[in-house]
Amino acid sequence: MRAIAVSEYGATPALTYLPRPEPGPGEILVKLVAAGLNPHDWKIADGMLKDTADAAFPLVVGCDGAGVVEDAGPGVTRLRHGEQVYGVFTDVARGRGSYAEYAIVREDGPVARMPAETIYTHAAAVPTACATALDVVERAGLGEGRTVLIAGATGGVGQAAVQLAARTGATVIATARADAAGTIRRLGAAHTVDHSAGALNDQVLAVHSAGIDALIVTAGDTARTTELARLLRPGGTCVSTVWTADPDAMADHGLHGVNHADAPTADALERVAHLVDAGELRVHIERETTLEAAPDALARNRAGGARGKTVLRIL
Repeated sequence: MRAIAVSEYGATPALTYLPRPEPGPGEILVKLVAAGLNPHDWKIADGMLKDTADAAFPLVVGCDGAGVVEDAGPGVTRLRHGEQVYGVFTDVARGRGSYAEYAIVREDGPVARMPAETIYTHAAAVPTACATALDVVERAGLGEGRTVLIAGATGGVGQAAVQLAARTGATVIATARADAAGTIRRLGAAHTVDHSAGALNDQVLAVHSAGIDALIVTAGDTARTTELARLLRPGGTCVSTVWTADPDAMADHGLHGVNHADAPTADALERVAHLVDAGELRVHIERETTLEAAPDALARNRAGGARGKTVLRIL
């Protein structure tokens, strides 16, 4: 099968040919039609997990994908041959990922039936971004009368978080450059602020002088997160998907800091599918490209400035 893989941590991802994997007990084999690109993909290839997990090489890049159940191992009962599924297919210890024609996942793992009216390329863009957004919005404790600032709102997780936060009834302030501000407001943001147009804290206070109850960070560094956390009212919560929160320092100021680490689950993916089917959550596809073009797509993503999701067409 065709796959995009690295021969070692830090190597440049490249097209390679590997044997088709075979499902073991409790596993399903999925013939992938599309794969979604996440920053997590190139971070894993760079060696983000090298100190916590032994990897098998060649290591297929990619987490998210969508396709059709091709085969199943003994004991599988939840998902059947021919069903359309989407989920997270990375397994560093076995060298597996989603940038390939076939992928293996445990039936009780992070895989679920695709949203009913969604095409494969859109379904492949959903799993990590939307399941992560669902979790961080819930951790932020949002609802009517609450105000949240979402930093990094134009990326995949950020756009989903804007929609889910607005759905709670919270007032959403989101970071976006001028060319993306209209899109982010249409997704549910009450206000947008632009880091390239001046100090973010001053811009936030200009539209909401009382400060904020929650901060969701999906992009940026520790220094920026620390500065934005100054906007939080006592008892406020900061949730960072990029591990830029300092929980101890925030606790000293009466704040709650969380670095998001939970992986998507089948339950979360089923909940996301229901939201997509109900029209309450949508994903903007910024770019579609081929599997063979994945190395270039990863390089673009690494450079930053995403305005939505990139999807790789495999079939």
